[in-house]
Amino acid sequence: MKPSRRALLLVLLLLAGAALWLTAAHELWRSTVPASLRLPTLNPSHYFSASFLRASASYERFLEVDGLLSTVALLGVLTVYAQRGERLMRESAAGPIGTGMLLGMLGFALVWIAQVPFGLAAVWWERRHHVSHQGYAVSLIQSFVALGSKFLFISLALLIAMALARALRSWWWLAAAPLFAGLALLSTFLSFYLIPDTHPLRDPTTLADARALARSEGVPGTRVAVQKVERFTTAPNAESVGFGATRRVILWDTLLDGRFDRREVRVVLAHELGHLAHRHTLKRVGWLALFLLPAAGLVAYFTRARGGLGRPEAVPVALLVFVVIQLLAAPLMNIVSRREEAEADWSALRATHDPVAARSLFRKLALTSRADPDPPAWSYAIGANHPTIMQRIAMVQAWEAITPRPKPAAGRASPRAAPAPARR
Repeated sequence: MKPSRRALLLVLLLLAGAALWLTAAHELWRSTVPASLRLPTLNPSHYFSASFLRASASYERFLEVDGLLSTVALLGVLTVYAQRGERLMRESAAGPIGTGMLLGMLGFALVWIAQVPFGLAAVWWERRHHVSHQGYAVSLIQSFVALGSKFLFISLALLIAMALARALRSWWWLAAAPLFAGLALLSTFLSFYLIPDTHPLRDPTTLADARALARSEGVPGTRVAVQKVERFTTAPNAESVGFGATRRVILWDTLLDGRFDRREVRVVLAHELGHLAHRHTLKRVGWLALFLLPAAGLVAYFTRARGGLGRPEAVPVALLVFVVIQLLAAPLMNIVSRREEAEADWSALRATHDPVAARSLFRKLALTSRADPDPPAWSYAIGANHPTIMQRIAMVQAWEAITPRPKPAAGRASPRAAPAPARR
């Protein structure tokens, strides 16, 4: 084939690939929240005391600065490693792929060591504000155990990528991206079994609410489990995991310790069931696949100077490039996450028809977690994977504005308006 025809074919393939990518992204972006919905602007001081607003802002700013410094350390270590890491391969006799896997694990071990001080600083800050009970030694042990799971993932990923790169040369990334997405799908299916300290929900009242809401939201039979975390933290939380036979709603036991009433817990259950009803766990895999395709292509491009990812000396560069791409893409992925969380909130309002409980829940979530209800725009854009507390309360108000109130039965007085939120 002549070079001009080859170039034309390549351009056509790239255009076709871009069109498919955009089509898939459009489908994943679709939401059941009305496109015309406009959230009102609310004043945080109408829901929270001035002292809490100051304290929560100060609490979160420390963690944000600590996180930024940790990211700088991450990039610094990987940059130095990308420049000098290949020297270490001279001491290895494990073969090209084995040496590459060793270099990958060593790189992340160095990153872990560099980030330990920032992790301990975060634990100190959370302990000081009584959000965490975790000890420093336990924190180190847990992060080390988590490092072991990362080692396994890195080893598997490098094994696959390097084997494909040695077989397919510069086009390895086209095969690697869907293969990694398939592994992510398997991980999502099995994710519940990797969550420690869980047991089935036993409270009959909450269990009855969960079953009724699951039927209402179109995911009947979804199981609910409780994770024991109170020895580590006072913060409440919940999550939805898995799909099909493994879909679960996980409630932290700190959500069931009496600080939240039955109606508020129902809203949490409806929110997490909303994630499952709208297949957000599967959509996250889809977004990951869309991210991996260009990311793997860029890794292939930037490792060419080291002979491609099939050679072990390219591994330190690949680690740096992938982490930089991930950091740059994080704000975009947070936009996706915030959209999914908003859709789950909307689903919960439609399932429970209880705006009073939803508003109270969001306010309590801020108070118990010391979350800043209305963070600065830069902080929100860079690091927030949920709508702000004030945005979530505003959605409740917007839902009330467009949802007709049920008419009272004949002979009955209309229900009184809900009282204004208490202020601390």
